[in-house]
Amino acid sequence: MAAFLILGATGSVGSGLARRLVNNDCDVFIAARDAGRLKNLASELGCPSAHVDASDSGSFTRCFEKAASTFGEIAGVANCIGSLLLKPAHTTTDDEFHATVNANLFSAFATARAAGKTMKRNGGSVVLVSSAAARIGMPNHEAIAAAKSGIEGLTIAAAASYASRGIRFNAVAPGLTKSRMTRHLWENKTSAEASVRMHALGRLGEPDDVAAMMQWLLSDESSWITGQVFGVDGGLSSVLGRTKVSR
Repeated sequence: MAAFLILGATGSVGSGLARRLVNNDCDVFIAARDAGRLKNLASELGCPSAHVDASDSGSFTRCFEKAASTFGEIAGVANCIGSLLLKPAHTTTDDEFHATVNANLFSAFATARAAGKTMKRNGGSVVLVSSAAARIGMPNHEAIAAAKSGIEGLTIAAAASYASRGIRFNAVAPGLTKSRMTRHLWENKTSAEASVRMHALGRLGEPDDVAAMMQWLLSDESSWITGQVFGVDGGLSSVLGRTKVSR
């Protein structure tokens, strides 16, 4: 039975991914910062768990080591840790920028480093999370776009570095997804309608849309794929927004 580590497991996508894996009879180790939510999810799923902090790289190594000692080896890891800051550069403080980089890019780098140290024997799959904002210019996204673009660069570089060890690195790049983190956007009718029009498929993403792709990238079905970033974004980053087809 394959074992997987989910970082940021208490978020909407992370918890959805954890449930998918458990329902597929996988062993799952979950980690997150919020102790209360982590305890509840671990109880629901019957999964071992540990605390992880995006600003503490050592906590990532400890999570990997604990997961490996619990299950013997890790077949894959998904880093679902992230944040969202919507501000133009001139109003973004240093603290806000550093917090955005820590939660997104630094946590992804810490994941890659811990995977390189831990998944040496049998390889495996590492899945990171970018954003459509790394591929298409959107106003007020400077900090998050910078952090997520870094994740895409990290993904392809790590894929090259660790291919000889059989460790695959890929990323997903969602559009606006109806998660707890983005609630202030999609619960606002005006904002939600504008966002829907930007997505060619005419709807916002659901957490399970992203979790499904991440599950596939963790599986052996994607065993010949590495160094790729998959847009799970309703066409946002590559297709013009919602338009009518002339008859």
